[in-house]
Amino acid sequence: MDLPALPSTAPGPLTPAGDPYAVYLDSLTSPESRRTMRGCLDRIARVISGDPAATGAGQPWHLLRYEHTVRIRTVLAGQGWSPAYLNKHLVALRRVMREAWRLGQVSAEDYQRATDLPTVRSTRLPIGRHVPPEVAGAALAACDGDASPAGARDAALLAVLYSTGCRRAEVAALALSDYDAGARSLRVRGKGDKERLVYLTAEAVARTEAWLSVRGPAAGALFAPINKAGRLRAPGGRPAAMTGQAVADILARRLAAAGAARRTPHDFRRTFIGELLDAGVDLATTQALVGHASPVTTARYDRRPESRRREAVDRLRMPEARPLRPGGP
Repeated sequence: MDLPALPSTAPGPLTPAGDPYAVYLDSLTSPESRRTMRGCLDRIARVISGDPAATGAGQPWHLLRYEHTVRIRTVLAGQGWSPAYLNKHLVALRRVMREAWRLGQVSAEDYQRATDLPTVRSTRLPIGRHVPPEVAGAALAACDGDASPAGARDAALLAVLYSTGCRRAEVAALALSDYDAGARSLRVRGKGDKERLVYLTAEAVARTEAWLSVRGPAAGALFAPINKAGRLRAPGGRPAAMTGQAVADILARRLAAAGAARRTPHDFRRTFIGELLDAGVDLATTQALVGHASPVTTARYDRRPESRRREAVDRLRMPEARPLRPGGP
């Protein structure tokens, strides 16, 4: 890329302890966030260096100045990415430079100037698809048709996704101690390590209890990986945690077995939010249940304005197909 040249006084690779890249990633509490932001910084590093195999580790982030970051923003904007995806990379760039400032590698003035980058403004509809009840039911039926321990686990997992709208990483991180059968609740740790309580439907509780009768009472992850022999992966007798990607893979397999089109865990989340708002649940309560930092984010999933616009169009009637009479308009 034709970027302005960085100063030639750049030192050799920084040690991890003094590398803003490593420090920033270590500051993130969620494995999903670390994976996402590592990818963003690695892509930016490839723009800076012109090396398609480059990573953000050891890059001279502290030498970036305003003319460099403006050029990086321009190059990223030309990649054809969505505004949200581009802005995520700009967030990563600002944050890694903030760590360089905190580490004393760049002055406050140079840091402020280099990170004074406007976000890309846009209005987009929420991505994803609605999950009709019949699709969720078909996936549950596919689980019920599996007599192995994975069948009970996957049915409980799908029921939790559908009745709580939790993120896939949140479901993967659940421990047995987070489940309260009496209160029908789960204690969820969301973004920023913020805890909240979510609540299960009676049907989801029944699915969860059926899974626990298979899983057993040992402390550890609520949903654990199962090997080909049908045994839980439980080193030291403690069920191991799954990854967010494993949750997505389970959902994909069960939907495929049910003959349903592909949906993602986020589609279940989007459906949960839409169903609550359609049922008249207020925005603040919905926001609290799904763990959004801002009600603006929750409002983007409100399907009611869309429904009203569709109803307005339904009041129109297409004219009857009829040839004009001679001399007509």
